[in-house]
Amino acid sequence: MRKKYGKHFGCIVLACLMALHLCSCSNAGDAAIQQTVSVKEETSQEVPSLLTAETVSEEIASENATAEENKEIAGAISYDYEQELNIIDDNYRNYYEIFVYSFYDSDGDGIGDLNGVIQKLDYIKEMGFNGIWLMPIMQSTTYHKYDVTDYCSIDTEYGTMEDFGKLVKECHKRDIRIIIDFVINHSSSKHQWFVDASEYLKKLPEGQEPDLDECPYVDYYHFSKEQVNGDYYNISGSGWYYEGVFWSEMPDLNLSNEALRAELEDISRFWIDMGVDGFRMDAAMHFEENDITFNTEVLNWLYSFCTSLNPDFYMVSEVWANKATITNYYASRTPSMFNFDLADTEGKLIKAARGNYKVANLVENMAGYQADYAEKYTDFIDAPFIANHDMGRVANGLSKDADNMKMACGLLMMMNGNPFVYYGEEIGMSSSGKKDENKRLPMIWSDTDATGMTIGPVDADKDIVSAFSGVEEQLQDPYSILNYYKRAVRLRNENPEIARGQIEIVEELTEGNQAAITKTYEDSTIGIVYNTSDEALLIALSDTTLSGMDIRGYLTLNGEEIELDNGVLSMPAKSVCILK
Repeated sequence: MRKKYGKHFGCIVLACLMALHLCSCSNAGDAAIQQTVSVKEETSQEVPSLLTAETVSEEIASENATAEENKEIAGAISYDYEQELNIIDDNYRNYYEIFVYSFYDSDGDGIGDLNGVIQKLDYIKEMGFNGIWLMPIMQSTTYHKYDVTDYCSIDTEYGTMEDFGKLVKECHKRDIRIIIDFVINHSSSKHQWFVDASEYLKKLPEGQEPDLDECPYVDYYHFSKEQVNGDYYNISGSGWYYEGVFWSEMPDLNLSNEALRAELEDISRFWIDMGVDGFRMDAAMHFEENDITFNTEVLNWLYSFCTSLNPDFYMVSEVWANKATITNYYASRTPSMFNFDLADTEGKLIKAARGNYKVANLVENMAGYQADYAEKYTDFIDAPFIANHDMGRVANGLSKDADNMKMACGLLMMMNGNPFVYYGEEIGMSSSGKKDENKRLPMIWSDTDATGMTIGPVDADKDIVSAFSGVEEQLQDPYSILNYYKRAVRLRNENPEIARGQIEIVEELTEGNQAAITKTYEDSTIGIVYNTSDEALLIALSDTTLSGMDIRGYLTLNGEEIELDNGVLSMPAKSVCILK
């Protein structure tokens, strides 16, 4: 911490003793206030050598020794900073990722469905999310549905096209935008395109080249007379091979083929006519392996087509790579790339939440994303997230530590762009091991009421138990992970500067586990101050760009209060404060 004493020493003592007073219901607290007045009057400009910010922090921390004590203290402390919502109707959104299969079952067959999503739209809205991303919903042969057999369909396990139309209508009624997974890197081996091409090649006489007039689908995929590498598989009963990087039953599409592109344009038009607001582009860096030029051209082509039909169409792409590669993909001039630099167990958000990565470094990276991405595409919208359906749950990455999980959420929700939250993260759901099915377990709506609960993926381990309660119970606990998420998302909806603002680091207040930034959007500026340490901090705002600002809102672990007195901000352990 940058220590600024001298003229602020009296107010530091005052803030400290007032905090101690709030932690006591006895008459001793009144005596402490009287003592504060006399101390403040008698204090000179020189700081006694035995009193430092660290010892002050220790005194405050000792009064907040356990979470249970914090909860008892907070019971008498109200949160007086709820602001009016200020939600701008644009492509900056708070997104909630849904695996329909495991989300909510409306018809009792154990499998989540679109009507189940409809039934939970009010919950999603009340949480503050105004965008949802549905993992694949098109007809498929697998539980995960990333192998599409019909691009203009709804998988029968999930419902009907009429159900989807109703879902879109209900989303838009609540000002929730809906994006769907669009899987164009590959299709299912059971897709009619591939079936027809394979049958044609099987019958093709030895030595004869395919005639695209006879079977245009042969050029929809990457076929070869040789097994080019380990990602090529034989068409049984023939001398032909095809590329399938992810799985033998997911043959890779040839996106350089103009006829295929025309098909994909028709498919895009179909979904846009259905009311879809955007696509999540699966496996964008694999359209052609390690060919950024080709892949960015594909994204630009499809996005340009979609925006010609709907100027507000949104696209977010999966580029599971480092920051430099993600930056290069913004040359596609498409809105968003998922920020994998932040995500997963070794990503910056989880590491900062558990104390392995300094928040001072995190805000430097935030400013770096903004500058570097904008060089490639001025209108980019970052897409930060902590984890998704391909990663272990946040609870496991943070050893099921509720405080660290809240801190990770607080950091995510202060990021620019569109944060994405994977269903169940808001209640601390668990996973286990590397099996994908274990990362996609049934959403826990209640600990006692099984209504709507799904059975989840058949091959998931059945003994994975969440360390935390379900939605129903957490909604009743003001200090639950869920209610922390709820306030964090609301702060974004109160302050459009968080998502859209130009970042400036307040250097004199940024070091180690303490950081401060400003965000300016149009003619409005807010400050955000972070304490990711396990100790309380006192932060003097005078003589900084935050001087004169007031508290606008904050996030603390278990109801602890953040106070601003005479320019000194008192921040409990693992807290975030917004100033304006």
